[in-house]
Amino acid sequence: MNIQPFTIAAPQATLDDLHDRLARTLWPDEAEESGWANGISLAYMKEIADHWLHRYDWRQHEAALNRFAQFKAEVDGVSIHFIHERGKGPNPTPLLLLHGFPDSFYRYHKVIDRLTDPAKYGGDPDTSFDVIIPSIPGMGFSDRVTKSDHANADLFATLLTEILGYEHFVSAGGDHGAIITQALAQKHPERLIGIHLTDVGYPDQHTDFSQLTPAEMEMAQWVQRWFLEEGIGVNMLMATKPLTLAYGLTDSPLGLAAWLIGYGSSGQHGKEELETRFSREELLTNVMIYWVTQTIYSAARAYYENMQVASGGNLGKSETVPDTKGCFAAFAAHHPTRIPEYSGNILPRFPKLTKSFASVFVRF
Repeated sequence: MNIQPFTIAAPQATLDDLHDRLARTLWPDEAEESGWANGISLAYMKEIADHWLHRYDWRQHEAALNRFAQFKAEVDGVSIHFIHERGKGPNPTPLLLLHGFPDSFYRYHKVIDRLTDPAKYGGDPDTSFDVIIPSIPGMGFSDRVTKSDHANADLFATLLTEILGYEHFVSAGGDHGAIITQALAQKHPERLIGIHLTDVGYPDQHTDFSQLTPAEMEMAQWVQRWFLEEGIGVNMLMATKPLTLAYGLTDSPLGLAAWLIGYGSSGQHGKEELETRFSREELLTNVMIYWVTQTIYSAARAYYENMQVASGGNLGKSETVPDTKGCFAAFAAHHPTRIPEYSGNILPRFPKLTKSFASVFVRF
């Protein structure tokens, strides 16, 4: 079995170089009173830079991440980094948690203890999970190779079954992680107990708009408006010219931070809204994972790869794998209940998953 323990240990030279680059940042000017209308604001990025230079301590967050059991395993020629924390209940369910972009495996750091040890938080130990959180290839501490979400589904199926020895497991994710999870349901349904998606599918090029209800058409128009106002720039640039983008983001830590934080705050209303969700320490730790691994190009290239396979996030639906879905406040008002039915099987009750995992995930 090709599994090796792994500890995060960024070279000190990398951190020293980062500090020098931050101190020598060349700042753009800004249109008067533009706020966040032209992108993440100059004033906010200067606050981020000051915090990064004078208060942020990567070693502290590195140590916090290293308290989780981490490993690397070679799967079909790709070295995959993953957290593997065992559940403390009598019969833990294997749970694969998949991140997306612009986040990383760090996306789930707050829920690991709650999922592995629910009794510690007043829950039922019978609902504990073995938690497996990989870095998608091309991101974080996995190999800097880029594969489509379909191809990554095969890698993770092999990791869970042939490498870790689980016969069956639950898969959950958002963004890339949602598409990979749907691909797992399509390609490896015999291995899945169920799935949980936080991206429940939207009208796309495969949708017959003539069959949509008024509520669904309203949602489709809202998605189109959001994409034109917020999503088309970042998505299309990465899907068509990821290398052009990578020259700047690989060289400038502030450029990288602006891209990742700005992407993550898409649709929000400035720092007050953004920082109700994430602290600056959390935002910068996610950025640091991309910086110390130099994976922004391979991460951005994933959009290019997925464009080539033209998945569009619509993989059809599995008739054999039960699923449960989470819809968050920012989208709930625009999301008719029938839309998720186009991409999966909805079960009103999936006891072990909904009692323990879904409630924790929505909270975070």
